Amino acid sequence: MPHTTPPTNLIPPASDAEPTPLPEATPAPETSSGATATNQEPTAAPGSPTEAPADRLDQIFEGLKQKSIAKQAIFRNTSAAFDLLRKVSQELVVELSRKLSPVDSSVLVEYRPVSDMEFHIKFSGDLLVFVMHSNIVTFPEDYGPMASKYVEEDFRRRFFGHIMAYNFMADSIKYQRLNDPGYLVGRLLINIENHYFLEGVQQLELPDNDMADNLLTPDMLRLFVESAMIAAVNNDLIAQPMQDIQKISVKQKLENQQVSRGSKVGFSFSHQQHPTSIDGLVY
Repeated sequence: MPHTTPPTNLIPPASDAEPTPLPEATPAPETSSGATATNQEPTAAPGSPTEAPADRLDQIFEGLKQKSIAKQAIFRNTSAAFDLLRKVSQELVVELSRKLSPVDSSVLVEYRPVSDMEFHIKFSGDLLVFVMHSNIVTFPEDYGPMASKYVEEDFRRRFFGHIMAYNFMADSIKYQRLNDPGYLVGRLLINIENHYFLEGVQQLELPDNDMADNLLTPDMLRLFVESAMIAAVNNDLIAQPMQDIQKISVKQKLENQQVSRGSKVGFSFSHQQHPTSIDGLVY
């Protein structure tokens, strides 16, 4: 019988040894649009918030604890002062009405409530508008009381609530003459300790403006109202020169604007005070 060579096995026999695993491919780095940490930590996953560093939280906390709490206290002081100013004004109106009635009953002095932050006093042809601003403000370093030792001793004394007294012609409001001017007669600044700083026109009886000594009282608020009324009464309406009123537009006529629209003169600020601007409003 012829001898035949067995066929070569092309498949290697099975072995009990484990096969050598192939090296895994390194995945490409993922890009992320999530929040980025600020302390060199890996980028957060998309949509995942990162924890704010403790120092930022401390800054926010300190700001709220010191400045915001102080401003809330100042707002409460200013609101209480405005309520007291309202009460003092009502009492003053009653007293003046009693004095004027026997002389001329046609001369009226009226108190007019408008809102929690505004009231009016109308007398003769004048209208005083008292307005409490809703915001707490501060000023440049060289303005008013800012450079005083009293203010420098406590940063909370750098912030103020403020109440303004404007003088309008009563007919400007009555006839809605929208272009008629009003004049800032005085502004009362109030701080966290109920100390005040009063600034305004020369006709106001301005105290020695050392806030350390100026504590808010009913007598001081009455003086503020009386001085504002005196300043308004003593500044008469000045008519325009004839050449300035030779022409009138149809718009002026339709808007009920008088051709001879006078304006008050004589209001001037004390040499120590200068008009300033707050929140975009020029005073």
